[in-house]
Amino acid sequence: MEPVYALSLTREAWEYRRTAYLSRIRPWIEDRLDRSGRGIKHPVYDFLFEYYSYRPSRLLSWSPGVGVLLEGARLSGMKWDKSFLEIPNGLLLNANTFPRNRIQHLDQTIDLLKRVASREPYHGCFGLHEWAMVYRTPDRRHSRTPLRLSTECIAGVVEGQGLRCTHFDAFRFFTAAAIPLNRTQLTRRAMGDHEQAGCIHATMDLYRYAYMLFPYIESELIAAAFELAVEARVIDMRASPYDLKAYGFDPIEIETREGREEYATLQQELTKKSVTLRQTILERYEMIRGSVRV
Repeated sequence: MEPVYALSLTREAWEYRRTAYLSRIRPWIEDRLDRSGRGIKHPVYDFLFEYYSYRPSRLLSWSPGVGVLLEGARLSGMKWDKSFLEIPNGLLLNANTFPRNRIQHLDQTIDLLKRVASREPYHGCFGLHEWAMVYRTPDRRHSRTPLRLSTECIAGVVEGQGLRCTHFDAFRFFTAAAIPLNRTQLTRRAMGDHEQAGCIHATMDLYRYAYMLFPYIESELIAAAFELAVEARVIDMRASPYDLKAYGFDPIEIETREGREEYATLQQELTKKSVTLRQTILERYEMIRGSVRV
């Protein structure tokens, strides 16, 4: 019996989709590889390739997701032949081939995405996590990038505004002096109790949740998550105490009332964009989970 599929794409249709996806994502990959080859660091964009460990070569692979028949395709022309099933009409990716040892990841991510979506977004942190990472220490993560404020001024802003970070993976990079200043002492185990959709880093992490489903998720959704992560990262670093004018970024001066208002507005706009993307990624996770036979 021929496997059931929800959508059939002619060779012309799926090749068009694959070409469009590569045209969309390739400029970012080429820029990254060019800079890496010349030993040039970028304090904004490198984060998307280093903190998020998805390899550029992987990002250049395309998948239609599950349940889509690629007419005329053959395993010899694809890089994920262990996942796709070759049938007379072409190639098909069945959700039930999802690795059983990753079911726990599905369950944990579904739970986290649901909890984040159900919680009221918070827009009062003003991006101070980057400030907390250089608070009262001579060390800084972007050692080649100058600070735009003195260390004493940075300390004054942190102490005057207070730290209200809700994202553990930002909190864990706080300096030792900054950790006790956060309103909540965050832990990996309790991530789901605090993470919320207003957080810049929670929006960026949608990229991780998308690419971790590859090839069972359509690559266009990974591209959308990547692009939103880029937008979030730019806001994140513009609001930091680093001087990024050499990279073409003007600061969001959160040390001023006007700067905090600007940051909150951008954060709210980003949150709105993340809602639909988060829901779509959640639906893909739930669909895969419901299809996997344990």
